[in-house]
Amino acid sequence: MNSIPKLIAGPCSAESREQVIETAKNLAKLKIDFFRAGIWKPRTRPGAFEGAGLPALAWMVEAKEKYGLKICTEVAHPSHVEAVLKAGFDMVWIGARSTANPFTIQEISEAIKGVEIPVMIKNPTNPDLKLWIGAVERFMNNGIEDISVIHRGFSVYDKHLYRNNPNWQIALDIKKELPQVPLICDPSHISGRRHLVYDIAQKAMDLRYDGLMIETHCNPDEAWTDKKQQLSPAELIDLLSRLKLRDRRESVDEPLQNFRMELSEIDSDLVDLLKRRMDISEQIGIYKKEQNLVIFQKSRWEKAFQNNIDNALNSDLSEEFASQLFKMIHQESIVKQSKIFLKPDETD
Repeated sequence: MNSIPKLIAGPCSAESREQVIETAKNLAKLKIDFFRAGIWKPRTRPGAFEGAGLPALAWMVEAKEKYGLKICTEVAHPSHVEAVLKAGFDMVWIGARSTANPFTIQEISEAIKGVEIPVMIKNPTNPDLKLWIGAVERFMNNGIEDISVIHRGFSVYDKHLYRNNPNWQIALDIKKELPQVPLICDPSHISGRRHLVYDIAQKAMDLRYDGLMIETHCNPDEAWTDKKQQLSPAELIDLLSRLKLRDRRESVDEPLQNFRMELSEIDSDLVDLLKRRMDISEQIGIYKKEQNLVIFQKSRWEKAFQNNIDNALNSDLSEEFASQLFKMIHQESIVKQSKIFLKPDETD
């Protein structure tokens, strides 16, 4: 059933021995690559369940020995590294909050230095490609060679379809910058809801990701953490049975080549149109400066923005895509006009 390049599954957190063993028993039938569970859980607010801690190490090791599973967990401190290495874990991952802190990453990478253990690094909470790459480089600089990156989405303030905005382009960009580093998708944290996990997993496979990390719990409705996004083992089996694993070879078929040539021409036209638009924005900036007008005119922007959204929807484009596109265009226009306002007047 499972021909995914790499499959990592297990509960969000290790809650009890019974829960860990029962989940491991069901997942062992799938021949997953790694059994995962959070032992230390960094929580947004105090008072929530923050993991079982050191006692859970023994539960994970028992699952490993009983069912022949390789085990992994998140580490956020050198003391965590010391504990899991002593217990005989097979892999560790770095959480999004840790990735966002270069000091934490440096400490953890130094704690693992000299140890041959795979390390997976989740993207930082905010969409910062350089910060993500920097975390990978800190581990590489300490001699850790077996590194993967995990795309778990990025935090958003506004309401969104998903718990974390996938922002697929950043994940594809890190793959471009670090082609030798496997890219794993965490559809559980991106979706935030179990009925959306399949769609995210399928898209990841269609984008040539190297594997999936899916939160799986023996009784997800009773989970102590992230119960809305966890699958039962039976639901994971169903997801894998429906997942379409397409030919991963680079196609050179003539029809695709023709489509790609057409896309290239359209992309070139888009760049020309954007250049023309920015030229007009600069002319508007010159006029506003001469007339002593402010750059940002709220009512005009809101009206133009809504018109653009309506046109996009009428053209069968998604509202989210159109919103991001026109906000970026508007922001670039503001940058162009701001530079004009900063230039000294010729009469000065």
